[in-house]
Amino acid sequence: MTKEKPVALIVGAGDYIGAAVAKRFASGGFKVCVGRRNFDKLTPLVREIKENGGEAIPFEFDARKEDVTENIFSEIENNIGPLDLVVFNPGGNVYFPISETTSRVFRKVWEMSCFAGFLTGREAAKYMVPRKKGAIFFTGATASIRGSSGYSAFASGKFGLRALSQSMARELGPENIHVAHLIIDAAVDTKFVRQLFLNKGTDPDTLPEDTLMKPASIAETYWNLFHQTKDGWTHEIDLRPFGEKW
Repeated sequence: MTKEKPVALIVGAGDYIGAAVAKRFASGGFKVCVGRRNFDKLTPLVREIKENGGEAIPFEFDARKEDVTENIFSEIENNIGPLDLVVFNPGGNVYFPISETTSRVFRKVWEMSCFAGFLTGREAAKYMVPRKKGAIFFTGATASIRGSSGYSAFASGKFGLRALSQSMARELGPENIHVAHLIIDAAVDTKFVRQLFLNKGTDPDTLPEDTLMKPASIAETYWNLFHQTKDGWTHEIDLRPFGEKW
């Protein structure tokens, strides 16, 4: 009999970190379910995974919506397979001075960074706890541990996500569910970050090698974290390039 592939869900499978994590687990033999709000933007990722021999199933997924989250988890569990890994990766990194931060902005950033993480984590736990097996990983940021000027909304959401992951780790660890929080304390090599450097007068291509963190390097950490033995689980890990100031 052919052993069924393990199943992973990447919530917030954007063009960089989320996509890299999806590709890494697909190459490692997982069925990878990928979700993001803009469904059409998943097409290149799904195509690349399939062209490389992997298996990817796309979902239009607004993780801030409870009914959507519940329905997608149910669809995967009932028609694709039991989830072995769930990764929560949505961002919400926006700059607003406090006097310009409207209640709508604050609420939307919190919904994306924290509330959606709660919905994802809760649904994952509902299915994993009865099986006594699974992993739930949350993507954090520098803002998870330090609020910066102009980022009150983002930091508040990421602080909350970190607290959620800590509480879940303490509750679910004894149930054999590995909950981890990854702090990406770095400038990741993305189109957005490169433009920020250009706006400040620096050509990112002139930076020393590995100054910007590669999404594939981040994905490798997720892969290694998933394969830790339970006598040495990591709850929180921070990642940054060699030259990052911290």
